[in-house]
Amino acid sequence: MKYFVDIGSERLEVELDGETARVGGVERAVHLSDVEGTPVHLVRIGSRVHRVVAQRHAARGRYTLRFDGWRLEAEALDERSRAIRDLTAAQAAHAGPLPVTAPMPGLIVRVHVQPGDTVTAGQGVISMEAMKMENELRTVTAGTVKAVLVRPGQAVEKGAVLLELA
Repeated sequence: MKYFVDIGSERLEVELDGETARVGGVERAVHLSDVEGTPVHLVRIGSRVHRVVAQRHAARGRYTLRFDGWRLEAEALDERSRAIRDLTAAQAAHAGPLPVTAPMPGLIVRVHVQPGDTVTAGQGVISMEAMKMENELRTVTAGTVKAVLVRPGQAVEKGAVLLELA
């Protein structure tokens, strides 16, 4: 499983596969065990053992970690949650009607609107297949379709602008 871990201004891509972790292309044997009756976890990375206390916050994926005497604030999200969080943050900073963007790589199945159509917030405008599932992409804001930048059968990358609103 792939996770994105933000610590301070640094983002680490962490892949976990059983008792193996890959961080930045470096693979290590890992093991996590709890110290019964305490909030302490023992984390073995390679041949070194570290004592970790993790305090979960109310916000999804947010933790305060006490790691061998260091205190770290971290956010750890799986691949899909990270994509949604990044997309939401990018849209929050945008002024005016928001474009519809691809939340992940996929294939355009149907386009439900054309330039000049008026759309409402939350209206489904494009159907996209990703991860063997068909997803209906919806507008975040109301507006008029300015441009449709994709066509059925077209493959798109994560973050690609699919439709612009005016």
